[in-house]
Amino acid sequence: MAGSSLLVLIDDIATVLDDVALMTKTATKKTAGVLGDDLALNAQQVTGVKPARELPVVWAVAKGSMINKAILVPAALAISFFVPWLVTPLLMLGGAFLCFEGFEKLAHKFLHKQEDDEHKAELHEALKNPDVDMKSVEKDKIKGAIRTDFILSAEIIAITLGTVTTQTIGMQFMVLTVVAVMITVGVYGLVAGIVKLDDGGLYLSQRGSTMAQWMGNGILWLAPYMMKTLSILGTIAMFLVGGGILTHGLPPVYDAIHHVAEGFSGVAGALVPTLANGLFGVAAGALLVAIITPLLKWWEARSA
Repeated sequence: MAGSSLLVLIDDIATVLDDVALMTKTATKKTAGVLGDDLALNAQQVTGVKPARELPVVWAVAKGSMINKAILVPAALAISFFVPWLVTPLLMLGGAFLCFEGFEKLAHKFLHKQEDDEHKAELHEALKNPDVDMKSVEKDKIKGAIRTDFILSAEIIAITLGTVTTQTIGMQFMVLTVVAVMITVGVYGLVAGIVKLDDGGLYLSQRGSTMAQWMGNGILWLAPYMMKTLSILGTIAMFLVGGGILTHGLPPVYDAIHHVAEGFSGVAGALVPTLANGLFGVAAGALLVAIITPLLKWWEARSA
């Protein structure tokens, strides 16, 4: 009897873990846009730090990220338990923020390119100045990265909570915890790899082997393009994920999209809803930027 009870317990545990893994997979797919943006932003945050200090800075931000999630996960569970009706509005708010942030990035890229280039040049010159307090620069970068991480982590937790909102509170806790840990380890592990990629390329390029030199030069050539690609893919995913969240929360729009998709078959039928979600996300982002940006400028002028 004891043996059979143990087998039943193991089977139950395996079933629960399988459910957690399945829901975690679903949740991480839905947070793809935020993850891409999180990865690109955090990799950019540590640029300009001395090579020997890059990994300590990444580690400091990673610890701050875990503290952020240690605050956000219990807060999300409390909302789910006490005010579950608030989950959908928060999810919609997160989707709207993704679309707003994505379009704002596009607008800033095309409208303020010269300002960005001048700011980067000023920062580069300042960092070469021996009188610059590098510890202060590091602290500012770490604080800024942790603040950014808090916003992006809140979006990830909200999207994950929306995926498991019908589950028991215990299952919600397990999925949220697994997603929080996986995302922190995965994102900051990749950030650490990306920021040291050029160092690895430089090391290989100085080896005696022709193959090693070829690989090193290839890595040095690829590294900046990888950062640009991550940023582009992250922005596209923000519109796809944010638009998808908004359309799911607006039944007339969701039904219209799927009605149009029914007129297509095969791959086209599967792509139509995705493209429609992305276009809706772009339109929503443009509208939000047009409304919110003047309000922010007015508030800044009023506060000055």
